Amino acid sequence: MKLSRLLFSPFLCLLMAGCDMIGYHPYDVRISGETDVNAHNIAKIEKNCKDKTTLRFITMGDSQRWYDETVDFVNAVNKRNDIDFVIHGGDISDFGVTDEFLWQRDIMNKLKVSYVVLIGNHDCLGTGKDTYGVVFGSTNFSFIAGRVKFVCLNTNALEFDYSRPIPDFTYIEDEITNRQDEFDKTVVSMHVRHYADQFNNNVARVFQRYVTEFPGLQFCTAAHEHHRFEEDVFEDGVMYYMSDCMKNRNYYIFTITPDGYEREVVYF
Repeated sequence: MKLSRLLFSPFLCLLMAGCDMIGYHPYDVRISGETDVNAHNIAKIEKNCKDKTTLRFITMGDSQRWYDETVDFVNAVNKRNDIDFVIHGGDISDFGVTDEFLWQRDIMNKLKVSYVVLIGNHDCLGTGKDTYGVVFGSTNFSFIAGRVKFVCLNTNALEFDYSRPIPDFTYIEDEITNRQDEFDKTVVSMHVRHYADQFNNNVARVFQRYVTEFPGLQFCTAAHEHHRFEEDVFEDGVMYYMSDCMKNRNYYIFTITPDGYEREVVYF
């Protein structure tokens, strides 16, 4: 008994001293720092943009593995004083690992302006859906800046094995009229556009019919394809603007005025 006590005591001390050395599984959804980021930032965007007649905002996306480039993006945006907010088009992580979300969140939190993050297909890997939900919030969300409604949608159907309605037409239909007295124009954002690999292309045309019912639809934005391009996908006058990945070090600036909108591509 004495010998066992002698052996047990140093083992217990070693165990207690080594608690800080214990690592969690990379897909363990243990979140440190800020959660529900989108909701916090949406409140700021709506407050700061209330009654504005001209909006200027950035769209970008696919920062997943390009941490240094994303830091440079944040630093470049922070040198400006004319941006109202930033929309990250999704794929903030590469493998859905919890730390990836936290690292990217902490980089984006250094922006001087508020930002929101859509869910991308890479964000759905592993426990990424759960982590995204805790860190950023709902996979479908909207907000109103000035008199413009921004509708941000989960379009990563393949990552959900078609087990859930993605795109969620009920949500979209509700958003067409929700807070309808507060907006005259609409911008619809998503990670994956129609006819890309992750979209449920069986409903592509139905989706477009719903999108065009939004009051004053200006344009749509997407990311995912790791190169910047623009396309009138259905040749119906609705332009889709696809943001580049951070590796290629550029982003869009959109300016919406009472007379229409302008776009600019900025390299950093």
